[in-house]
Amino acid sequence: MDFPSQDIEATQKKISQKEFIALMAALMSFAALAIDSMLPALNLIGESLGVVNPNDNQMVISFIFIGMGIGQLLFGPISDAIGRKPSMYIGIGTFFFGCIISYSATTFNLMLLGRLIQGLGAASAKIISTAMVRDRFSGNVMAKTMSLIMIIFVLVPALAPTLGQLILSFGGWRDIFLFMIFLAIINFAWFSTRQEETLIEEYRRPLSFSKIKEATLETVKHPATVCYTLAAGLIFGAFIGYLNSSQQILQLKYGLGDKFPIAFGVLALAIGLSSFLNSKLVEEMGMRKLCETALTVLTIVAIIFNIIVYFTNGNPSFYLFYGFLLLCLFNFGLLFGNFSALALEPMGHIAGTANSVISSVQILISALIGSTIGQLYNETVTPIAIGFLVCSMLSLFIVKKVK
Repeated sequence: MDFPSQDIEATQKKISQKEFIALMAALMSFAALAIDSMLPALNLIGESLGVVNPNDNQMVISFIFIGMGIGQLLFGPISDAIGRKPSMYIGIGTFFFGCIISYSATTFNLMLLGRLIQGLGAASAKIISTAMVRDRFSGNVMAKTMSLIMIIFVLVPALAPTLGQLILSFGGWRDIFLFMIFLAIINFAWFSTRQEETLIEEYRRPLSFSKIKEATLETVKHPATVCYTLAAGLIFGAFIGYLNSSQQILQLKYGLGDKFPIAFGVLALAIGLSSFLNSKLVEEMGMRKLCETALTVLTIVAIIFNIIVYFTNGNPSFYLFYGFLLLCLFNFGLLFGNFSALALEPMGHIAGTANSVISSVQILISALIGSTIGQLYNETVTPIAIGFLVCSMLSLFIVKKVK
């Protein structure tokens, strides 16, 4: 939906563009921080809450993705109906409540409930922040603004495990949740006092479940949208499988110890670098060609690495495994944004609801795949190697089928 620029500008009396970008990046960072800062603490949480199977600790990561998948389906239509600010208040409040539950958890099931609720709240920050950028800007200005936000946002996954490790060095795993609670309060205060509503009353749409159902059915029936959503779900599933297993493999199996956050951060920066290069390459190659190329490279790399894994009985050297991850995650950075854009491209007339549906389905598929890969961890890298291969091959096959 296009808004007259003078109407939107009239609502922006308090906040400058630079501060707006910083605020939106901070809000979007809720999810990344809530996920990655917990990685160094997974074993400690499991030991504290009586988890018997170490692989079950990974559910602390998986459940926040499930919450995000559900939340993204809800907050798009809600924010279109009641406005961005009230919806964001609900989202931050939900995230805060989830943090409280996780902080005070005395059983693992209660911890997972808290993580699920955290994911619900974090979903609002991503969906509503993007909508607020769209409310305020359009065209090239919007693209530039989103690029600047993403540059800041990419730093969070790189630094979050280090932050988690730092908090653990001074306290316990519950203190990580205390930090998240503090951050939620700060962001709530910043947002409520500085950011004005961007969706003016006359452009709001009543919350009509019949219209949401109609738009949802149209989204899931479009062949190209379905194919790119499935392809994205598969690739992001491999990524979540890596996230779930990363602490056990890098910190424990390969003995990185306190160096784990550094190794994880470098891998996160590889995604950030490729995301930056994508903005240059996509103009020359186009989104579809770039996705096919990245998936082809991923498949070839995964085939070669699986051969190495087979002949090393699932225990290749750290440097071979780390090099494999670097190559894979670099290519992932070329895929995430392009897949979302390709899936949404035919849905311009119902972009808001379609984006919620696409994001929700993608995350729920990927959470299921990633959890499966993580639960198969057997103190070798075989499950993650096979997972990357199967997901990249299937994703490439699906993309090739799109006409």
